[in-house]
Amino acid sequence: MREELAGFTIGVTADRRRDELAALLQRRGARVVLAPALRIVPLADDTELREATRACLERPPDILMANTGIGMRGWLEAAEGWGLAEPLRGVLSGAYVVARGPKARGAIRAAGLYDQWSPASESCDEVVDHLRRRGVSGQIIAMQLHGERQPECTRALEEAGATVIEIPVYRWAPPTDPAPLHRLVDLVAGRLVDAVTFTSAPAAEALLRAAGDRTEAVLDALRGDVLASCVGPVTAEPLVRRGVPVSAPSRAGSARWCARSWTSCPGERSPSRSPGTCSPCGAMRRWWTANCVRSPRRRWRCCGPWPRRRGGCCRVPRCCGRCRGAPTSTPWRWRWPGCGPA
Repeated sequence: MREELAGFTIGVTADRRRDELAALLQRRGARVVLAPALRIVPLADDTELREATRACLERPPDILMANTGIGMRGWLEAAEGWGLAEPLRGVLSGAYVVARGPKARGAIRAAGLYDQWSPASESCDEVVDHLRRRGVSGQIIAMQLHGERQPECTRALEEAGATVIEIPVYRWAPPTDPAPLHRLVDLVAGRLVDAVTFTSAPAAEALLRAAGDRTEAVLDALRGDVLASCVGPVTAEPLVRRGVPVSAPSRAGSARWCARSWTSCPGERSPSRSPGTCSPCGAMRRWWTANCVRSPRRRWRCCGPWPRRRGGCCRVPRCCGRCRGAPTSTPWRWRWPGCGPA
């Protein structure tokens, strides 16, 4: 395998699948900084989960909201331990099943159930809007929580006349050893890493919380020299809300996407045109940053609909490849109209 990422330093904030993502990046030559921002902790007392499960058996839900794959699998595994797995599958098989994303859909189908609908944005707000339009008055909704309660969604459904049974399976907790996370904050604030990967929105929030009084320095770095690579739009939302351009697919993918987003050839992928979003090629971004931002600091204007930052092109791969000093043999010299000195 080619080492497309040789010379890059990439921070990984995932916990559960950090080794897989780190191995993918390292095989491509990157130096990886492991810094789990959060960890998933099963509920210490499963009384609440058992009571919610029994409530579903006594009053079979009309609608099931499956938010995460790990949550659905954990719920069914817990029910298996109580001897309630088959009765639970039986009542859920008659429900209208909404899978918020592909991982939840995979867990649903692995359990022998079938999902009827998924939101394009994979957001809870879109799920709630869909259910309200469909009509939920007088119906029972089983809502599998993803680490923390969702009072806004619950309240909106209850106001529409539904009865909501919340299914708590796990919770988010700070990492056992916070030192690697604080070290990553130092590296990001000092712009000593090229990218940081995020596989969940709470992880992005946790990194900013860990930054403390250096939050603005971290955000400035993420808006400038450090790429934020997210597995989907829901994960990216806390960063986009703060004006951070992100690299993310239109629909959530696996952790492998974070590695592919840095190594795919720019000629094979179309740049995302969503506001505040880029689809960078790692090699092109590396060259552009080194030659156009850090060395001659020439100002170049951005062509097309992409956001403009630092007088440049927001790390967009299909733009501004003709900076001074570009080797004539580079495969990333783009011929887009409008590129040129500002």
